[in-house]
Amino acid sequence: MPKEKEKPLYKRILLKLSGESLLGNRAFGIDSGVAKFIAQEIKSVSDLKVQIGIVVGGGNIFRGIEGDANGIERTSADYMGMLATVINSLALQSVLEAHGLSTRVQSAISMHEVAEPFIQRKALRHLEKGRIVIFAGGTGNPYFTTDTAAALRAMEIRAGLIMKATKVNGVYDSDPVKNKTAKMYKKISYIEVLTNNLKVMDATAISLCRDNLMPIIVFNLQKKGSIRRAICGKKIGTYVGE
Repeated sequence: MPKEKEKPLYKRILLKLSGESLLGNRAFGIDSGVAKFIAQEIKSVSDLKVQIGIVVGGGNIFRGIEGDANGIERTSADYMGMLATVINSLALQSVLEAHGLSTRVQSAISMHEVAEPFIQRKALRHLEKGRIVIFAGGTGNPYFTTDTAAALRAMEIRAGLIMKATKVNGVYDSDPVKNKTAKMYKKISYIEVLTNNLKVMDATAISLCRDNLMPIIVFNLQKKGSIRRAICGKKIGTYVGE
């Protein structure tokens, strides 16, 4: 019998990547092999005609809250972190285009020479044309994380799902790296995440998702095919919702 064709459950998703996901085994910057792997994973989903928005962090280059701890004024440190996300977005765009994918980078901070400004209607039009849109610059405001930017952009592009990429298999009741007996949740509510202070996304992002009933899947990006399997309804990672 011929293999049954995979059918995506979602027309449009928002993929949240941490800056650290681009590190690989490096201490700083971008590992080209990891970037290519991520591009291949995204392409496998794009091939299903799923519309994809991406928010990438900047922690592999500069993290605002750490800059604040090192004596840099918090607002300046956060803007430095936002600029780091632009660097990562441009790098990801280049790798995606090398895999034959049409992309656009839209930045919350105006820098017309390298990226479009974020305009919701324009972003929607790009997505409808099959282009992958990478949202850089966070929310454009200090004191907000790229988790909050991901939640915000997901609402603005009317995504059906946020996919939060991590280095572990899902959401646990304690740190699975430090505690080998940590329990992984298959499904958890927004309220449980907030009440138990679980490190899924920051509280602002979780509250925004709860208020707008935006589901989140937290999954291990390092496992090949994870994004595609989740999009097609396979049970992977942790589902965060009502």
